[in-house]
Amino acid sequence: MVLRNLLKRFYLSIMLLSVMNSYAQTSLKLKFKKSTVYAGIEVGSKGIKMSLIEINNKSVTNGEYNLLKDTSVNTDFISFSQSTFDATLKGLTELYNVANKKNEIPSDRIFTVVSSGVKIQAEKENKTDRINALIDSFKINIADPKRKVEVIDVVDEARLSHLGIVPESKRYTTFLVDIGSGNTKGGYFPNGNTDEMKLFQLTWGTKSIANATEKRCDQDLSMSNYNKQLFRVLSGTPNSEITYAINVSGAYSMSDNIAFSGGIAWSVANLLYPEMIENSVVPVTYDEVQKFSEKLAKNYSDFTSDAIVKKITDKALDKNLIGAEIKKINNVFDQKALLAGTGLLLKIMRQFEGIYEKKQFYLVKNGQVGWISAYVDENIIGK
Repeated sequence: MVLRNLLKRFYLSIMLLSVMNSYAQTSLKLKFKKSTVYAGIEVGSKGIKMSLIEINNKSVTNGEYNLLKDTSVNTDFISFSQSTFDATLKGLTELYNVANKKNEIPSDRIFTVVSSGVKIQAEKENKTDRINALIDSFKINIADPKRKVEVIDVVDEARLSHLGIVPESKRYTTFLVDIGSGNTKGGYFPNGNTDEMKLFQLTWGTKSIANATEKRCDQDLSMSNYNKQLFRVLSGTPNSEITYAINVSGAYSMSDNIAFSGGIAWSVANLLYPEMIENSVVPVTYDEVQKFSEKLAKNYSDFTSDAIVKKITDKALDKNLIGAEIKKINNVFDQKALLAGTGLLLKIMRQFEGIYEKKQFYLVKNGQVGWISAYVDENIIGK
């Protein structure tokens, strides 16, 4: 009788564990029949981003993945103050626990990195010790002293992004530009192999353009003055950097497709074409983005969540999904930040607007998760 009761308890515990595991997996809405779920957590200039992705086991090296969850915490780490350090540590720890405990992703399938933008800014201000302190404190918080937290340099970040974002069929004809908060990086593979990447790099990003513009505004905070100063900022050092960097890269003559990723690409894609909410990549023209920028400056109210949802007449579209995404954009970028980022985007696009040869421009919405699939390939699959 005792043995029978013990066996009953054992089988009940096994059944309960099976139900719990099944619930954890199905709650993430998996897409592929055979797949593995990974988490990527990145400490960036503005804050921490976490993405949970499902990678198809049959095509892990082809960049086929399904975004399960995408979230971020804005902490402005690169101000390097004690308060932003504490907020970043708290957010990093909480997001790790969400992946590890709530979604039951094993620690060896959770990748934690510090972006190149943070690395560059820390080196500029001699604040590298703040990055090291953050990593050490994070390891203590999660009780994992051997946890790998890689500080990615700009070349590796650009390479991983390209491998993870651009489909293999367009790998050697696409120039990828990732516009971040504090810097812009990207490049292409000119010689038909992924061992050699031609790097494209700018010391400007959405936030740094916005900050430089606000400094020029003095006491006049009007939108008309902001636009005037933004034009002057973009026409100065950023324009010279962009022209030089693209000429040196040789990207114009070697690339058919120009793909943009980063927060501003995600924002413009969704605000310009909300009806393409399900599309991870949106093709655009220079003229479309330019008209969008002009409208953004004059009628910002047209780009609020309520205004955009109100204009949707297609009953097949999910208004709740679209509204939630637009609201997320409104929370991350205000009007001035959107104008700064779009202005930088247009300056780069303009370099590829040739008279005799037209390039195809793409805005990549889920660019922030691309590096994870490439990182998985190199750190687990490739071993």
